[in-house]
Amino acid sequence: MDAAVDALEEHRPSLLAVGYRLTGSWADAEDAVQDAWLRWDRLGADGRDAVRDVRAWLATTVARLCLDRVRSAPARRESYVGPWLPEPLLTTGPDDVLDAVVTAADVRMATMLVLEHLTPDQRVALVLHDTVGLGFDEVGAVLGTTAPAARQIAHRGRRRVREAARDGELPAPVGEPEQRRVLDAFLAALASGDVPTLVAVLHPDAALRTDGGGVVKAARRVVRGADKIARLLVALLEEAGPDLLDVVRTVTVNGEVGMLVPSSPPMVGVLTVADGRAIGVHVVMTPEKIRT
Repeated sequence: MDAAVDALEEHRPSLLAVGYRLTGSWADAEDAVQDAWLRWDRLGADGRDAVRDVRAWLATTVARLCLDRVRSAPARRESYVGPWLPEPLLTTGPDDVLDAVVTAADVRMATMLVLEHLTPDQRVALVLHDTVGLGFDEVGAVLGTTAPAARQIAHRGRRRVREAARDGELPAPVGEPEQRRVLDAFLAALASGDVPTLVAVLHPDAALRTDGGGVVKAARRVVRGADKIARLLVALLEEAGPDLLDVVRTVTVNGEVGMLVPSSPPMVGVLTVADGRAIGVHVVMTPEKIRT
């Protein structure tokens, strides 16, 4: 039993990364890893000894457990109130399992949103092949298809990711100092209430997504364009009161510098930076998605 537990613990961060990249939900990732553990335990000592690649067995099991939820996600997103954002991962340091998950895979908000645009099968194929490093025989087995078909599915998904990068939806990651510089400039401009100054911090093609889930007041649509975003944010801050920014804490969100507003309900925000400005403004306000 100790050996079985050790095997799961060794691979837990990468398994949680698989579950999170597939579902965008930390709770779903944890449930999938727990269910995979139960199936691993039920194999018994002889069954576990017969598994040649423990990591691959566990990863494909997690993927299978997530697959039904991934396939139902498009329908659930259509009925979701307002823009959908993944559950933010707030990490506290190297001893935090979330930090290990963020290290194990690219889980930036921009990346997670691009994954949402893939078909469920493309998403599974890319995560299992490109992130976990499984062969297409194993990917095909999870998807219920052949290895050549799985290869084509992954190729189409990869092409969509490249298109997103080309179109500015998935800019190259920038370092922490640049993230902090842009976030500090964003908060300072917002605090001043100066719309032109805030516009200068935002990329002309910027998009604002506020996820309230129908529970918290938020924009029902993605707001696009630096001027529209700046005017909306300044108006919202005036309504909430400038004291709101006094309690903002800098935190790490999905591996990037972000902010936590410990209001009631709390808010978590993170910027996607491109060309020295914020091209993506992502604000999660749905209470059930925020763990502080």
